[in-house]
Parts: sequence; structure tokens; C-alpha cells
Amino acid sequence: MPAFTIGSADVVPNSLAEENVARSGKAAARIRSARAALLDCRLCAHLCGVNRLAGRAGLCHADQYARVFQAQVEVSDELRLTPTLAIALSGCDLRCSFCITGQESWNPQAGRPADIRELASTAKRALAGGARSIMILGGEPTLHLPTVLELVAALPDEATLVWKTNGHGTRQARVLLAGLFDVWVIDYKFGNDQCASRLARVSNYTAVVRENLVWAHANAELVVRHLVMPGHLDCCWRPVAEWLAERMPNVRVNLRTGFWPAWQSHRHPELRGTVTAADAAEAVRHARSLGLKLID
Repeated sequence: MPAFTIGSADVVPNSLAEENVARSGKAAARIRSARAALLDCRLCAHLCGVNRLAGRAGLCHADQYARVFQAQVEVSDELRLTPTLAIALSGCDLRCSFCITGQESWNPQAGRPADIRELASTAKRALAGGARSIMILGGEPTLHLPTVLELVAALPDEATLVWKTNGHGTRQARVLLAGLFDVWVIDYKFGNDQCASRLARVSNYTAVVRENLVWAHANAELVVRHLVMPGHLDCCWRPVAEWLAERMPNVRVNLRTGFWPAWQSHRHPELRGTVTAADAAEAVRHARSLGLKLID
């Protein structure tokens, strides 16, 4: 099986041992290492270091058991991926006030225990019924890598797998995920650390998400999502767009302008309404002026 040094910032797989191994085999070989990572959990960039196997919880409040709050075919994602079977795992390491699924996303005890056999059967039925892909998301699925790897090991190797993430994972998490997902969809939410801290209670956001974006762009097909928020065109979208145009100009960008004041948006005056038509048009105009590749 691959050699990992769990708990270290320099987790490196034995790529030779995985050469010519099917995706399901790679995932199966990493399960024990992923579970060992929970002894000193540093899968997300909060780096809490708690022993989740002993029931201790970090900032995400997740223990060792994953739960699912949704597993159904969706048609609201990127056109080339839909219909997709969306498997949403409960719990998240960010606290975005505007989260559209905040009640479930914030609560790792929401939903029902993840049953790998049942989820794999659901996925196979969805694929047989015309689904183009299987998307694993949250909350934030990085919290639950042992369960994710168990599920990937049980899925057909020929299926298109999509990893939907907030981009707040660590190198340790990336190594465990390497080569398993065809498409990474990363939410690049904030254009600066101040907005990230105020709206999602996360520090050092910019450096972490950019590191994950660069890695994903080099190792898989990448789609970057950005939700334009009212009052955040200049401080968030413009810096995001300009960095993407400079660092990865050909990346696919899903620019979303349909902000809805969900969950705890009322705590922030500028988030109590929707994005104006003028701001939505300006967001698109700016993207096109930079030559970004916008997709639906």
C-alpha cells in the first residue's frame, strides 16, 4: 500500500506502488492512512490537531463518523456535469453566514449515517439512469476523507467523479485525494482575508485557497465558482477575477450572480438583499474584459 507519514505537513505517496492501479484500488489503499489522520486531524487548514477517533472535535465539530444530508440527482450545477448525483456530507470547517444549506452544512450530525453500500448502489442506479457524474460535496467533504475513500473504492472506475470543495484543505488532504477525481470544483469565495474573516470566520484564507487552486489546476480538470455578493463586487470579485486571469487564464469560471440572503446573512447589512442587475452585469463585464472563460 502507499507509504504516508500521517500527521506531517510533508505527506508523500509512493507513486510507484500506485502505478497502473485503478482508481478504486488507489482509494482502497489509502483508507487506513486517512483514518489514521483523524488521530491528529489536520485535514483542513485550521490545523486543529484533535483526536477525532477519541471523540474530540475541532472547529468543524465533526467526529470520526460521516453523515449524509442529501443524495439525489441535481441539474443546477455546471452544464457539462449535469445531471449529477450530488452526495452531500454534513459538517463544514467554514462558517459562511450566507450558506444556502447552513443548517445541514454547519452541523456534522445532520442527516443519516453514511452507508457505503447504499450510496454506491444509489450512484450506480443514477449512472444507469442517465447521470453524467457523481459529485461529492458538503458542507465540506474534506472533513470525512476516510468515508470518501471508502465510497470511491466502491464506485465504478469509469464514472466521472467530481470533488466540490471550499478549497480550505491541506497538502495532507490533497495527497489522499490525488488522482481520484476527474473534476475539482472549488469555491473561491472571498477576494481578501478581511471579508473571509468577517463572513466565514476563517483566517489566512487567500493563501490557502490559492494554494489549492494551483494544485488542482495542475492535477485535474478545474472549475472555479464565485458567488457575487451584494456590496462585494470591488473587494471580492475583482481581486478574484484578476488573480485568475493572471495565474490560470484558461480555467473555467462559473460566475454566479443569484445571491440569496440565506441562513445568517441578516447579521451583515450588505447581505440582506440580492445583487443588483447593474452589479451582476458589471461582474460579467469585468470577467470578459480580463478574458476569463465563463461557463454555465
